Amino acid sequence: MIKTLADALAERGYDTLTAVQEAVTDPELQFSDLLVSAQTGSGKTVGFGLAIAPTLLEDAEFMGPAEAPLALVVAPTRELAFQVMRELSWLYAKAGARVTSCVGGMDFRDERRALERGAHIVVGTPGRLRDHIQRGTLDMSQLRAVVLDEADEMLDLGFREDLEFMLGEAPEDRRTLMFSATVPPMIVTLAKHYQRDAVRVSTQTGGRQHADITYQALRVAEVDAENAIINLLRYHEAENAIVFANTRAAVARLTARFANRGFSVVSLSGELSQSERTHALQAMRDGRARVCVATDVAARGIDLPNLELVIHADLPSNAEGLLHRSGRTGRAGRKGISALIVPPKIVKKAERLLKWAKITAEWTVPPSADDILRQDEDRLLNDPAWEEETTEDQAAFAARLLEMHSPEAVAAAYLRLYRSRHSAPEDLSPPDARPAPKDRKPFGPSRWFALSVGAGDRAEPRWLLPLLCRAGNLDKDSIGAIRVQQSETFVELTEASAAKFASAFGNGAVLDEGITVRAMDSAPDFSSMPRAPKPGGGPRPSGPRDDKPRRA
Repeated sequence: MIKTLADALAERGYDTLTAVQEAVTDPELQFSDLLVSAQTGSGKTVGFGLAIAPTLLEDAEFMGPAEAPLALVVAPTRELAFQVMRELSWLYAKAGARVTSCVGGMDFRDERRALERGAHIVVGTPGRLRDHIQRGTLDMSQLRAVVLDEADEMLDLGFREDLEFMLGEAPEDRRTLMFSATVPPMIVTLAKHYQRDAVRVSTQTGGRQHADITYQALRVAEVDAENAIINLLRYHEAENAIVFANTRAAVARLTARFANRGFSVVSLSGELSQSERTHALQAMRDGRARVCVATDVAARGIDLPNLELVIHADLPSNAEGLLHRSGRTGRAGRKGISALIVPPKIVKKAERLLKWAKITAEWTVPPSADDILRQDEDRLLNDPAWEEETTEDQAAFAARLLEMHSPEAVAAAYLRLYRSRHSAPEDLSPPDARPAPKDRKPFGPSRWFALSVGAGDRAEPRWLLPLLCRAGNLDKDSIGAIRVQQSETFVELTEASAAKFASAFGNGAVLDEGITVRAMDSAPDFSSMPRAPKPGGGPRPSGPRDDKPRRA
């Protein structure tokens, strides 16, 4: 390994390389094009930084003067591009490399000036890079290596045409390295057209799931989906957590609710400006926020070093989405939890998703309020503060407290103070609990009418209801019970609508061909009437009613 890069790794505490870093730095591959599939969070950025080093530096330890770029790294999102730039900047700092970015949403003029000053490595997003190439501000003539990071995501986001344009503009003798969490057919096609005898490198775990991520599928009652997320956040008290939702509206709703419950929360969605997104991520990194609510597109490629918990408020649409989301945690040897919120209606969908992703999850329930309160007590009892030496001021204050209150009262007050600074946990219903039925409002004062059609004529409420609405100029809320008997049907109408109906269809009036209406003085006594057979036993009589609507 080149000494300047080895020194940079040592300063960062890299004792050993990850599997993907070892694989792509194999001396036998240093001149080959590579198609690399590796898990998210496996150290790919440092991996391809090391892989292209012999191509950029050749036999030297230091870069020459910065002129036209020697390497181009393409990433799907702004956040990932900036992350890659930060990683490559420290990795190549001792080699004297100048790394710059070309990212959509940033000032084009600043980028142009940076390119004019010269750069060894350019990192950017597809649309902005293509813009620079077409305007002549990005000189591709000296490129020795092109890296496509998260190539599958770029194709999913519709950047295929941009990628093909850039690869077509790059020198034919450059190295092309494609890194992708998955290798779908479109990636294989791209590799065949734009790589030269690419070597396939896979450091996936042979179908085994990421060892540093614990997957949980949490069964919840329909009404408790959001309450379960609150309990998860309270129970784990993660340094950083991401909650994924599928729509901007869901992101806005969850962000507002978590903020109201006292969580330090930020959001990431497509409607935010680059500046707002940058500030949100910085708040997560410096501890001002601990929870991020995000859509998939907004969170693609982001890296939060202390992310311990990923919650899927909405299930992703496919297995790749689940792996990408979950891969935000469990990075660089750290442990993480990926929790799926699963109400009864989507249990089958969750099972299929986990099966397609080849993930074995623990099916369980969210933490209860009692679980969280016990966890609070355990955190207090095991807090490192108990081991710290007591100062004179602290001892004096403790003595004053004990003169005024008993030790029990002091301890209880301490527990209350701790809990007052945290959101109260939610009481959750059993996962199979059904929503309470809505109380139906009393139908109110009503009048009954008899129609001269019954079960013998195969009368059914589902075609009588639209007939009444249409012929009587009624809405559905004005119609109560429709009771079909053998030769008649009794219909209940609200008193307010009954007067209008009676004036239009008095006794003996024709509602429709073959159907007459009779106003009743009181409600019919159904107990004295024989139960009508279910309609449909025989053929419908001929006549106009054969063509009546069959829908309610």
